[in-house]
Amino acid sequence: MSLGVTENNAEEYRKFQSMNRRDFTRVSALTATALMIPSGLLKAAIPSFLSQRPSAAKRNFTSDSVEALITEFKKNVKDEELGWMFENCFPNTLDTTVFFEMKDGKPDTYVITGDIDAMWQRDSSAQVNPYLPLCKEDKHLALMIEGVIRRQTKNILLDPYANAFYKDANKMSPWKSDKTEMKPGVHERKWELDSLCYCIRLAYQYWKITGNTAQMGDDWYKAMTLAIATMKDQQRKNDKGKYHFQRGMTLSSDTQTGEGYGAPVKANGMICSAFRNSDDATTYLYNIPENLFAVTALRQLSEMLTAVTDKDKLAPVCTALADEVEKATLQNGIVDNAAFGKIYAYECDGLGHYKLMEDAGIPGLVTIPYLGYGTTNDEVYKNSRKFSLSKENQYYYTAKNVEGIGSQHLASKGEMIWHMGIISRAITSKDDAEIKHCIEMLKATTAGTGFMHEGFKGNNPKNFTRHWFAWANSFFGEMILKVYREKRELL
Repeated sequence: MSLGVTENNAEEYRKFQSMNRRDFTRVSALTATALMIPSGLLKAAIPSFLSQRPSAAKRNFTSDSVEALITEFKKNVKDEELGWMFENCFPNTLDTTVFFEMKDGKPDTYVITGDIDAMWQRDSSAQVNPYLPLCKEDKHLALMIEGVIRRQTKNILLDPYANAFYKDANKMSPWKSDKTEMKPGVHERKWELDSLCYCIRLAYQYWKITGNTAQMGDDWYKAMTLAIATMKDQQRKNDKGKYHFQRGMTLSSDTQTGEGYGAPVKANGMICSAFRNSDDATTYLYNIPENLFAVTALRQLSEMLTAVTDKDKLAPVCTALADEVEKATLQNGIVDNAAFGKIYAYECDGLGHYKLMEDAGIPGLVTIPYLGYGTTNDEVYKNSRKFSLSKENQYYYTAKNVEGIGSQHLASKGEMIWHMGIISRAITSKDDAEIKHCIEMLKATTAGTGFMHEGFKGNNPKNFTRHWFAWANSFFGEMILKVYREKRELL
């Protein structure tokens, strides 16, 4: 039995469009169990590995270069199952989540996560990231991603603290009663530092690959100015800042303490983040992976501003802020661990408290160099990676034939390994055996769907959350393409 996203079941997912991620996780897990997927791999159910893509006429967006790459991959990779998974996952964002149009002669692209009809700044950036290398030659694809950048710019101008938005600027969220400054057009207003960083990263990589600057107009400059002001506000040097958030009658991880401002911090130059990339509340407001991501993003923004605008006053502000955040993070975010030596903490507060853990979401400790800060050879990073992939990390789970990092986001369900955690491990590894092992674990845990999911039970992969999770699918495609180009013999 296949549970892939098809034209027959795609409409089912849209019924959940008003839910947040945690609500949908609960429903999809129950659905997966009820469907009674046979145990074992898909080979027993669909010997020919039939494509699980929508029919060509029902795909939201088509790219000739993406189709050509899928054909090339399947031709050159002998592993039929892996070719089938790549064919399903790599174009999933384009097939099912991209809504592209021209407005007043300019591209506009709204990107949903999959099972939720809302555009997360982080997810939308990551979902289209694997297509960027193709944009230099594929002008149609490049235009679509320019539309993503333009849409993200509008979102920042609407609310730089929000993490998720609607296409309809007048739509009110089911979370409109949250104790924060909710506006029409905002789906959720959780301040996550990485949301702004992802928008900068996408704009930077797109510019470097295409050379296109059309999207970097006055609105983009205003949005970047607002982004910097927001980051500086959340350094909280003089007060608690402008942002606060509380959600009534909910899990503690879905709201913030301290009347919505979070736990106390001692200002040190780092940037506070009320929520993690998983949309769960931070324990301590200084999230180390997000701050290091900000260092990279700020330097990228400075480079863009210097090169493509005549308004260069903001560039040195970006550079100075990046230097300040980096210095503070390295001074306050590294601890001595008895088992692993010097490692990055996951969070700290500047008051001497640390949270030592790793989460499968990105940015995390494992993906620090993937997002552009430092290299995989840095000693503190290597130690942190070893810690993250050990039982010393409370969210590292092992089963009979699979192991990997999970998340607090699904902690109420017990030990759920995340596909994104396994992919992160593979994409940051230089060890052939480790990469191969990760790919085999991914192949063995799709529950016969041919797609990536959010979390799954290690001893029962058919018990999983999120049938339609486009970011995970894109990330799988990105990792597999990296291996295909650099170490094809592993495939």
